[in-house]
Amino acid sequence: MNDYDVIVVGGGPGGSTAAALTALDGHRVLLLDKESFPRYQIGESLLPATIHGICALLGLREEILDAGFVRKRGGTFQWGTSPEPWTFSFAASDRMAGPTSYAFQVERTRFDKMLLDNARRLGVEVREGHRAFGTVKTGGRVNGVRYIDDTGHERLSTARFVVDASGHGSRIHHDAGGRREYSPFFRNLALFGYFLGGYRVPEPNSGNIVCASFADGWFWYIPLSATLTSVGAVVKRESATKVQGDPEVAYAELISACPLIKDFLRDASRATEAPYDRLRVRKDYSYDRTVLWSPGLALVGDAACFIDPVFSSGVHLATYSALLAARSINSVLAGLVDENRCFLEFEARYRREFALFRDFLITFYHQHSDEHAYFGEARKLTKHAGSADAAFVDLVGGVTSTDFSRHLLGDVLAEGAQLQLRGLLGEAAGAEPPMFPGGLVASADGRRWQLPDV
Repeated sequence: MNDYDVIVVGGGPGGSTAAALTALDGHRVLLLDKESFPRYQIGESLLPATIHGICALLGLREEILDAGFVRKRGGTFQWGTSPEPWTFSFAASDRMAGPTSYAFQVERTRFDKMLLDNARRLGVEVREGHRAFGTVKTGGRVNGVRYIDDTGHERLSTARFVVDASGHGSRIHHDAGGRREYSPFFRNLALFGYFLGGYRVPEPNSGNIVCASFADGWFWYIPLSATLTSVGAVVKRESATKVQGDPEVAYAELISACPLIKDFLRDASRATEAPYDRLRVRKDYSYDRTVLWSPGLALVGDAACFIDPVFSSGVHLATYSALLAARSINSVLAGLVDENRCFLEFEARYRREFALFRDFLITFYHQHSDEHAYFGEARKLTKHAGSADAAFVDLVGGVTSTDFSRHLLGDVLAEGAQLQLRGLLGEAAGAEPPMFPGGLVASADGRRWQLPDV
């Protein structure tokens, strides 16, 4: 007899999503996180598929809408050969028009706690201040977690499934087998901090993320409130020496080297209250894994892989992969589909979404094109049947229209669009076609896999 049906390691968006969706299916779920919430985390810019899809499935969409977060209608870029900034809008996509044509910029201290508290309300046993350091295996299957509790004592809990959602610093991801492989292309370094009183682009786009390229890399500029702005420099490997030494000096020099960001911050001052009062650095943050699951263990979010932050895919990939893992676990525990088939579906969909962002970003980083060329590349990559700008918006919004890596017949709706439809309409969204030949489809409530003809 296991202590639990599911143990989730990590209480961020991925962990909270996996825990909540398995608890909703009636399972006994334990969630462990080494920190106490609220806690700081980067990754403040969200995509529509997370808000209107995942959060709706969690029963949290209305609470998120009422939380007062800054509304993000799209993005503004000074990028490529165009000398003037250009803007895209989520409303350009038929799949995000109307009630789902926006996302939010969020303070992760608040957003993550909302998701964790929601998991707790749904019956998840949440233990904060508990640090997982290893798993337990029986006969080659992971069936438990070793951790240090909040009193400093070593503990062991067992479960039929373990989900590792503990981020890039995971202590247990290697127990799935395989290895972590860092990208040879996205070998960048990020130096980021926060400002008060920064400039806002005119309405209705004042909540947009702004990305500006310059000689040494690019900046993100994310409005988190009427006054607070997240500002980060992503520096190319060949310019990494410029951030050695005093980070404050390096940060000021990088801002001065990017005219648009320098102008936006002309009347701003650095934030002085925690957790926004310090500069932070992250390096070598783009990676993939050769193995994403093994019997009894699934890796989601940054524990599995992470790609460059230019299109804000981090929380999207974390919550999306958590949904895929939860569907697989729920289906196996219900005796509906065998474990291997469920997790092959999990891995195929997860890798597809990750690869879509990665492959487009490699093209996007080439600065010799303008926005129209980028739009065209998005359409080519995704095999989009509509206009080039709609293809671009579908891609960066997480609701791309076709599976680019396999040959499917027709204009097949991808998971992101189905998530939004299912989140808003429930069973009225209708049946979902399989994403891959011979693949599985989601149940009407979105929480399990089933055969396409069921």
